[in-house]
Amino acid sequence: MRTTIRIDDDLYRSVKQRAAATGRSISEVLEDAVRAGLAPRLIQTAEALTPLPTFGGSGVVPGIDLTSNAAVRDAMDDDQRLDALR
Repeated sequence: MRTTIRIDDDLYRSVKQRAAATGRSISEVLEDAVRAGLAPRLIQTAEALTPLPTFGGSGVVPGIDLTSNAAVRDAMDDDQRLDALR
């Protein structure tokens, strides 16, 4: 299908350079870029994620319900030192 689109001059130059460097037409480079842009994003697996740091301690602070976002938020906003809650 033929169509007309407007492309930024610098972007067009980059596409034209990529086409020349890879021996493909400008249309082929643009089609591949659009396909890549429309493809669903892959969800990272647990192995690919950077592990979060862990710290020693006695576990969950007593009196905080981890199933309640409001309780966790309130505990984080509290001016008391966490060591005093343990």
